[in-house]
Amino acid sequence: MMLFLDTAELEEIAARADTGLVDGVTTNPSLIAKSGANIKERIADICGVIPGPISAEVVATETDGMIAEGQTLAAIAENVVVKLPLTVDGLKACRALTDQGIATNVTLCFSINQALLAAKAGATFVSPFIGRLDDLGEDGIGLIEDIRYLYDEHGFATRILAASIRSAEHVEGSAMAGADACTLPPRIFDALAQHELTDKGLEAFLNDWKSAGQDAI
Repeated sequence: MMLFLDTAELEEIAARADTGLVDGVTTNPSLIAKSGANIKERIADICGVIPGPISAEVVATETDGMIAEGQTLAAIAENVVVKLPLTVDGLKACRALTDQGIATNVTLCFSINQALLAAKAGATFVSPFIGRLDDLGEDGIGLIEDIRYLYDEHGFATRILAASIRSAEHVEGSAMAGADACTLPPRIFDALAQHELTDKGLEAFLNDWKSAGQDAI
């Protein structure tokens, strides 16, 4: 499963890029606004740090505007993925941009029917928001499982990008449910490698080595 960082903060991305574990980045208008950066400049900078898919979202709400903005964003770098809302206008724009060879990420998916339409529109990625579903008492991971079954059963090529990740458990659940990718805040990315037994085990190994009077290897 691919791991994407969900942030527009360049320092956060650069600090984790050298792990070799970051496959891409997702941004949205809220994250760009929070960073205070110019959207085109910030997307270009991110594309220069991470060579994988970088999602950049349109802000237009009607089809023609989305297509125009999508073309502008796609021209920034070859690895830009144009992010579109899962509305009728967004699906129409997705179909048009896909036909032009532009990668797309259809976002704000909350149902199996929406995922079906995104796949039929030719989306490169569809982004189910599992955390927001959980907030309403619904089963976000269950939606990932259902979309996986739908896409496999009908041969759709659209990849499932689990979004609205609230915990390391969400990442684990998404991976086990068959998501192709997961986008997560940097703090949760950092938490994936953490376990108290790992820390205790490492401390014990080092203490044993030190007590044996051994030098560094």
